[in-house]
Amino acid sequence: MELRGRLITAAGVRDDAVITVRGERITAIHEVPQRSATPRESPPAFLGTIVPGLVDIHNHGGFGHRFDTVDPAEAAAAAAFHHRAGSTSVLASIVTATPENLIAQVTTLRGLVADGTLAGIHIEGPFLSETRCGAHDPALLRHPDPRLIERLLEAAAGTLRVMTLAPELPGFAAAAKLLTENGVTVALGHSDAAFPDFRAALPPEGPATLVTHLANGMRPLQHRDPGPIAAALVAAAAHQATLELIGDGVHLDPGFAALAFATAPRRIALITDAMQAAGMPDGTYQLGPQTVHVTDGTARVPNGSIAGGTATLLQCLHWAVHHCTIPLIDAIAAATATPAAATALPELGDLRPGMYADALILDDNLRLLRVLRRGRWLS
Repeated sequence: MELRGRLITAAGVRDDAVITVRGERITAIHEVPQRSATPRESPPAFLGTIVPGLVDIHNHGGFGHRFDTVDPAEAAAAAAFHHRAGSTSVLASIVTATPENLIAQVTTLRGLVADGTLAGIHIEGPFLSETRCGAHDPALLRHPDPRLIERLLEAAAGTLRVMTLAPELPGFAAAAKLLTENGVTVALGHSDAAFPDFRAALPPEGPATLVTHLANGMRPLQHRDPGPIAAALVAAAAHQATLELIGDGVHLDPGFAALAFATAPRRIALITDAMQAAGMPDGTYQLGPQTVHVTDGTARVPNGSIAGGTATLLQCLHWAVHHCTIPLIDAIAAATATPAAATALPELGDLRPGMYADALILDDNLRLLRVLRRGRWLS
């Protein structure tokens, strides 16, 4: 199979190039002027703009389906919705629950990672700040527990890629050490930590390299109390951390996103934080044990906290480009190469020989035309 178009990746733009695909992989990329054109060999038809398949590293579900489930068919249906919408690689995120439920959910999801449906698992909670718990059930929060982490690692069998913790909680250091020793990316989030404590949990001193949905579920940024937001921006500017931004137009003002990109443009990972209602009409849905009401596309739990997003990652990319005026290449990097690198997924997020053949065909307005995943057309 050959795909010809204008290639845009984190590395730059190729105005007219052909991608050769064999099976699930890219085998070659050629500039069209460099190809030998003979009467028997001419370039394939120009398809449009080609970008890498998007990589969503924080996603709770969509199209009426959830990842916090013990039904593999339900989780697979959630993944399939996002695949068709352009997120060819998805981490399944599960929220705070009882230990037994968390272990059962991880056990269910690991099979979908093994068969390639999912790129991995992200556990958000229960080791979060009660003060900044957002839509997480405060009754189920707890301090980091190495024994529970060991059980989760065992249940995941190598498929756990990210876990979110609040760094100010007792036991954080031991928990983070255990996770990193097992190849899990430690993310900081749902935190009320002061600047020094949050900064100390990030490199060069600390183990965490990812920040969960910057500014949401965090102490606000104040000029005499800079808190976790400033600490995260400082770390990202030093190329020591990657910062998630929920790009749905609800969780963040465009000006804040512009600030984050201006500070560290290649250390921003656009995410959806999507939940069951993504791609669905307003109504009543579920996120973990919490009931969620969606009105005008905004999801909230009864206490008023925003409860995840209802957008796709391609919609978040549009928001970054058209509402936040982020340069296109930086926005594409934030939805592809940067999240893949932050979660140690080296075969995803770019268009290069040897990588998975995941690509989107877009029109001149970045509207989705076709999706290629693992060398097969989905739409």
